[in-house]
Amino acid sequence: MSLLLLFGLVFLSHFNGGFNTPLPPPSYGDHVSILSIDGGGIRGIIPATVLDYLDKALKVKDPRTSLADYFDVISGTSTGGLMTLMLAAPNSSHSHQPLFTPSEVVQFYKKNGPEIFRRQHLITCPKYDGEFLKRKTVELLRETRLNETLTNVVIPTFDEKKIQPVIFSNYKLKTESYLNAKLSDIGLGTSAAPTYLPSHQFQNDGVQFDLIDGGLAANNPALVAVSEVIQNNGEKEILMLSLGTGIPKSKEKLGGIFDIGCQAAWLPFHIDVISEVAFSTDMTRYYLATIFPGLLPAKNYLRIEEYNLPPSLQALDNTDKKNMDNLEKMGKGLLTQKVKRMNVNTFQPFELDHTNAQALDRLAEKVFAERQLRLKRKSMEKGGRPLVETVQVLSD
Repeated sequence: MSLLLLFGLVFLSHFNGGFNTPLPPPSYGDHVSILSIDGGGIRGIIPATVLDYLDKALKVKDPRTSLADYFDVISGTSTGGLMTLMLAAPNSSHSHQPLFTPSEVVQFYKKNGPEIFRRQHLITCPKYDGEFLKRKTVELLRETRLNETLTNVVIPTFDEKKIQPVIFSNYKLKTESYLNAKLSDIGLGTSAAPTYLPSHQFQNDGVQFDLIDGGLAANNPALVAVSEVIQNNGEKEILMLSLGTGIPKSKEKLGGIFDIGCQAAWLPFHIDVISEVAFSTDMTRYYLATIFPGLLPAKNYLRIEEYNLPPSLQALDNTDKKNMDNLEKMGKGLLTQKVKRMNVNTFQPFELDHTNAQALDRLAEKVFAERQLRLKRKSMEKGGRPLVETVQVLSD
């Protein structure tokens, strides 16, 4: 009797999410869950800080789980792509745990940012040699490949030789095996912002890649992630958390830069502006709201963004300690702000009646309930009845 009870308790723990049980596929649930993280250099501290709040809210429910145990897809561009890999790559010591928690991501930025963006010479192009970032990325991600991530990832990059986007997605590995690259190569490719960092070249499965920043394909990767999900999960309702890295308080700086006669004169100084204009997050929100309203209803979409980023925090590479502390403070401040939703006709945000922290608490409830539902349905499929009932039968 005692052995049977012990057996039941062990498996009940497993059923309730113990041993870091992987999230069953969406076919067992009601939603497909997506976490999307924008690009933005050192400003990635902002979404990492917001994610830390969500991670801790979920750990209250089950301390053994991570964000990868709740999201079917984590998608990121540039700095968001690096963050995606940190959150989805397996830890070498505990293979069912991620390489980093969001809190550790924040500390990674603050500790390593000054070295990543350390300029060796006053006049160089690109501005930084990227050697420290390369060493650190390879050191952390080692030989881990795309097919080894804890959950599906979708990371946009851009091939400067082929002049076309390259989307690294677990879903694509079914037909495009050459995309099963090392995560270090993917991370270095998506974060290679022109004029800031050198492009990243590598070969995989006989295919040559010459990659630059994924922001030139999709600075806000939400739409890319939705496309991947729809292609592989059909028309199942989507639950999405989309995180930005801040929008400048004033966009007046856009007014004159395109009047400059020589592109070479302004390109090195306005690559972030070009990305913002050409691959606007406003348009991403427009497409999500107008093309996929049935799959992504407003109640299932949470966008957290600072719409009034002050000039002092706009630089992608300002790793002064005070600036990084202020970026973290801004991320925490976003939690107390009211949720803002974009009017897709005027492209102006309007406030709802609850805060981002309250919205994240509700999201935590939803993804936790979805995970429990999938685990229950999967256990019923295996044994014909819920595992809890099986334990009761054994103990009787």
